[in-house]
Amino acid sequence: MPESTSSVTRGRPLRIAAGVAVLLALAGYLVVQYVSGGGGAPRCTVRSAEGDGTTYELSPEQAVNAAKISAVGTSRGLPERAVTIALATALQESALRNIKYGDRDSLGLFQQRPSQGWGTPKQILDPGYSSEKFYEHLEKVPGYSRLPLTVAAQRVQRSGFPQAYAKHEPDAALLAAALTGRAPASLTCSAPRGAQPGKPDDVRAALIRDFGSDVLPKAQAAGAQNEPDTTGAAGTAGATGASARLGSSPAAATVTVPVPAAQAAAAGDTAGDRRGWELAHWAVAHASELRIEEVAYAGRVWATGDSGDSGQTWQSGNAQNASAEVRITTAQ
Repeated sequence: MPESTSSVTRGRPLRIAAGVAVLLALAGYLVVQYVSGGGGAPRCTVRSAEGDGTTYELSPEQAVNAAKISAVGTSRGLPERAVTIALATALQESALRNIKYGDRDSLGLFQQRPSQGWGTPKQILDPGYSSEKFYEHLEKVPGYSRLPLTVAAQRVQRSGFPQAYAKHEPDAALLAAALTGRAPASLTCSAPRGAQPGKPDDVRAALIRDFGSDVLPKAQAAGAQNEPDTTGAAGTAGATGASARLGSSPAAATVTVPVPAAQAAAAGDTAGDRRGWELAHWAVAHASELRIEEVAYAGRVWATGDSGDSGQTWQSGNAQNASAEVRITTAQ
């Protein structure tokens, strides 16, 4: 039966009202995104060191989890290949999100199951713990670094879809190269505009959590929760000439992380430099979580900003003591 004229007349205002509501909601969302994220939600990008234009984009949450997985692997003395396998596995199992659900009782980054002896639910939902358990099992796989990634991951995970890990290998390899420090200045992140102040002690605590207490000098590690930051004034005035150029506050609090001097100073020895970039990229990955506004290392500076390329590229900075330390400056 054809729709009556009166029904069409009554229905039109309802459709118009619904359309207006949708447009208002969309406008509100765009305004919030512009105010909080400089025109969009914060994102992180990792670029290939080969100069071929290959990139991989991820959220700050994913970047933090990837950095934790990498830090646990390198702290165990494992090679970049192990980190690549771990990252590809977490990309498949959870999309690098620490989720509280999964198939049957699976949980966390690697979808480990309490009923299968991986730990308690609370333990598995700790990214550091779950990463340690993954690497612990991976190290028991004979010749894992020479195996195809799908085979190595499957020996640990016992997945019903073992070939699914393969599709994540290119992205995992990009991430591993940046987060282990092999690819310098290859990870950048944007950050929300008008971020809340950061706390240097939170940065120190996170560094110790992911890399162990040896990552910081004993005085810094011991005083992380009890003493005010005393490195900020000296750090800002001493070695970050780029800080003033990029607009950082002179009073900004800076955490100084030393890079092993014997390695960094040795001509032709890239071990120290790689460690420095590992720490620098870790800090950039944590920019949103820890309210970090600037990271400086090896004469390069990454910084958050409201416009231009700031936050998207590593810019040239002060080369003084370029390889001796990583400087992490929190928002004030």
